[in-house]
Amino acid sequence: MNPVTSRLPITRLLRGIVIVIGLVLVSATASPAGDERVARLAQAMRMDEVFAVMAKEGEDYGRQLEEEMFPARGGARWQEAVRGIYAPDRLLAGFMPAFESALAQPNVDIDAMIDFFESDLGQRIVTLEISARRALLDPAVDDAARLKLSEMREMSDPRMMLIEEFVSANDLVEANVIGAMNASYAFYQGLAESGALPPDMDEGQILSEIWGQEDDIRAEMDDWIHSYLLMAYAPLSDEDIRRYTELSRSRAGQDLNRALFAGFDAVFVEVSRQLGRAAGAILTGQDL
Repeated sequence: MNPVTSRLPITRLLRGIVIVIGLVLVSATASPAGDERVARLAQAMRMDEVFAVMAKEGEDYGRQLEEEMFPARGGARWQEAVRGIYAPDRLLAGFMPAFESALAQPNVDIDAMIDFFESDLGQRIVTLEISARRALLDPAVDDAARLKLSEMREMSDPRMMLIEEFVSANDLVEANVIGAMNASYAFYQGLAESGALPPDMDEGQILSEIWGQEDDIRAEMDDWIHSYLLMAYAPLSDEDIRRYTELSRSRAGQDLNRALFAGFDAVFVEVSRQLGRAAGAILTGQDL
């Protein structure tokens, strides 16, 4: 089989990487060595539902990847590989060490995080975030959410300012762009390990290819994050969103956000590398 020579559809991976502060991917039971409060925080966030959505997003991405890189050549073995890569227990195993380590740093106020997410508002936010992310699995809903975003931007809707403040407080766009580019690099590494890249494609060329996608990645991240948040938080009052933004700006909120990005970066870099290896195996006719 010929090695990969065209631009890879890395921006399709973004929805599996997008991180919003309320969607904490941890299990309802912390590791024995972990802080019991991490388990309590996770329990307040209904993590079983979050993992189910993330697994479905990964499977959808796997189908899109097959269509764009090796149409009709992956079949059942590719689908099985993707399901294994995105298995919730494997995601958890990759996420938890970095997440728990970040929360174990000095002066991290886990109790403040628990207080918020166990409150009525916190529980409502978790429900809305999970429901919206599940709904956006439907392409028609995703299209409608993006159209609504465009309309609200054109009208300078006051709700946009509140969403922008929340996005800025959590540095959602820039941090997710960095995470996506790290994952993109890992995907290329996986392809290289499978022998699916041209033999003369060195690391400098790979980095150049990734940086060449930065604008596309940032645009996709910006649209998806804003359309998702507008949809998820539509039932909330302006004051509710302001309170959530206040948490995000607090020391506890910033610590939680850093822990989330540390955990997600660890897990999705490995997921991307595994996807690259599996895709490379299909392209080069190897066994998965």
